Amino acid sequence: MIAGYAVPDFVSEFWHYYIAAFTVLGILFSLFLIKSQTTTKLAEGEQAELMVHTWDGDLQELNNPLPRWWMFMFYGLVFFAIGYLVLYPGMGKFAGTLGWTSFQEWKDDKDAVDAEFDKVMGPYKGQDIMTVAADPKAKEMGQNLFMTYCSQCHGSSAQGGKGFPNLTDAQWLFGGTPEDIKASIAGGRIAEMPAMGDAVGGEQGAKEVANYVLSLGGKPHDATLAAAGQAKYAACAGCHGENGKGMAAASFPDLTDDAWQHGGSESAIAQSIIKGRKGGMPAQSKVSGGLLDDSKIHLLSAYVWGLGGGKQPAAPAPAEAMAAPAEAVAAPAAN
Repeated sequence: MIAGYAVPDFVSEFWHYYIAAFTVLGILFSLFLIKSQTTTKLAEGEQAELMVHTWDGDLQELNNPLPRWWMFMFYGLVFFAIGYLVLYPGMGKFAGTLGWTSFQEWKDDKDAVDAEFDKVMGPYKGQDIMTVAADPKAKEMGQNLFMTYCSQCHGSSAQGGKGFPNLTDAQWLFGGTPEDIKASIAGGRIAEMPAMGDAVGGEQGAKEVANYVLSLGGKPHDATLAAAGQAKYAACAGCHGENGKGMAAASFPDLTDDAWQHGGSESAIAQSIIKGRKGGMPAQSKVSGGLLDDSKIHLLSAYVWGLGGGKQPAAPAPAEAMAAPAEAVAAPAAN
């Protein structure tokens, strides 16, 4: 098991028996080797076997038995190995009688560290995200979390890159309010555009639609191609709207701004139309299979919101507006 995810057996049961057999054979061979190098103690006056090597005329190599203490040390190492394999994993899939795993040890250490972190981060959980974002200490901790868990995709400056959104601008596909950002981090997001090449008439049609899309945003384009692509854009209007402004409520991107994750050139847009795009963000909450607890997600959300592109939360409805539904409910009862 790695980082909380079950790892399937490698290929088949064969490898379990393969490793176990080689381990057992290795131990038996070690015992044989020690025994083979241990001869019966020489009788009084008996000369040990003379080996071939002789140095300096009278220095001879004799086949004397191993010293007893040396022999017992080797046997002790073998029996230590046997005891270890009984207690700990090492014989294929056999987990050992103690049930120890490196994953559990890692998890116990991580839980202990998380508990210490929670003592520091816990007090911020009761504060709203905007208040946390204004706290220098919370901002520092949020930055450390961002560098650990988010910078691999969004960059150390949070300005993203090809295929990864910029978190410092005001363009948010799934919303930039504190609640939206927190929901994106905790539960992840899925974004996908189907391939539309056939719907717009192949590569030439995609090129024409791409120029029409560029014209919607007031960007440099070929007017002739854009005019030809206007009618074909109808295949895209269902999601992105007739004016290309998208639908924020349904997370369909605005095609008239400069927030292009996969490139905003004619060729890049045409490729997006022909092949489609798949993207998304994995969930970071432990509840959804991620690595972060609620305290870390709260601090991280505050840091991301405070990078400059976050939006203000929706203002609460006035008290008199909230009282209106009660009157509306009471009216039908009188009929």
